[in-house]
Amino acid sequence: MEPGKYLHVAVVGVGGVGTQVVEQLIANPIYGFQLVALTSSKRMLQSTKDLCINPVAWKDALNASETPVNLSTVKSTLQELVKQGEKTVFIDNTSSQDVAEMYPALLSAGINVVTPNKKAFSGEVGLYRGIVQASRSGKYLHESTVGAGLPIISTLRDLVETGDKVVKIEGVFSGTMSYIFNNFSSVEGSDESFSSIVKGARAQGYTEPNPADDLNGADVARKLTILARIIPELKDEQGNFPLLHGYQSVETTSLIQDAPASAISNGNEFMKWLPEQDAHFAQMRQQAANEGSVLRYVGVVDVKNKVVKAELAKYPKTHPFATSLGGSDNIIMFHTERYGKRPLIVQGAGAGNDVTAMGVVSDILKLIRP
Repeated sequence: MEPGKYLHVAVVGVGGVGTQVVEQLIANPIYGFQLVALTSSKRMLQSTKDLCINPVAWKDALNASETPVNLSTVKSTLQELVKQGEKTVFIDNTSSQDVAEMYPALLSAGINVVTPNKKAFSGEVGLYRGIVQASRSGKYLHESTVGAGLPIISTLRDLVETGDKVVKIEGVFSGTMSYIFNNFSSVEGSDESFSSIVKGARAQGYTEPNPADDLNGADVARKLTILARIIPELKDEQGNFPLLHGYQSVETTSLIQDAPASAISNGNEFMKWLPEQDAHFAQMRQQAANEGSVLRYVGVVDVKNKVVKAELAKYPKTHPFATSLGGSDNIIMFHTERYGKRPLIVQGAGAGNDVTAMGVVSDILKLIRP
């Protein structure tokens, strides 16, 4: 096989998103991919000189494998291919901090990294700095860490790299929060209780198994961290990236700050506790309605004032955050010098295995397009 003809792919994590990634790669009629390794949480499948992974029967082959997961072996396999002049990519579909911490070593070895895993880009600044420094050897792409398949990160990079100045980014970044508040505080009005809407969202799979993990605002804070670190004006005078402690440095309004420990650690206990907050949320909804507004959980990166925050805010019923959203949509507004009078808006489905996988596969294609 001619060197560089195929992109050699290792897929780590084949849950909902990972499975979609593999299926979308297999279905691609234009570019050639060679599956080098597949790993689930328990087992691993690797191609060898004598045996290639059959893309049609990969699920059965992986389920039948008795090889335990060893990501060091995967790295070594990809590294050897790089030495042979091949293009390689490590696709991390997990949410693992341990896997994220492998990125600098992978990149330094010339292995490209594509991932929807937010951990590496929204945590302590040291890991992020290490990734950026190691990217001289390999590329890292993570479009789907913000907005699933929506072109949020690529749009921001295009604005920055063409010399535009970002003034502010604001948006509804959480599909879960979008669904909840689109229904709880709609333009038409609603009498349904907050806990009832959260219960429905949970039943439909819009929330984490424990909705506390959505309502604490941490997911939005992570996405804001990822975007803030791309904006040059938010670096300090020494050129250091902002938000030293990542998402924990973001001013974040938790909607469950009064929740007992038992509710935060257990989804069923959380749902038993949540109705106690219904009167509080109903009062906020009524106050917003009296002002001709709705409630939306938003993220804001205010470059001018160097403020990054996630909060529950009021928006007029005529605002796009009130009128344009449906279901679990995300909507992000880029206020820049070029887009001063009318912000650049990106909107669409911000959650779901298929659209998240599309964001991942789109990044993979960027590695091999001529």
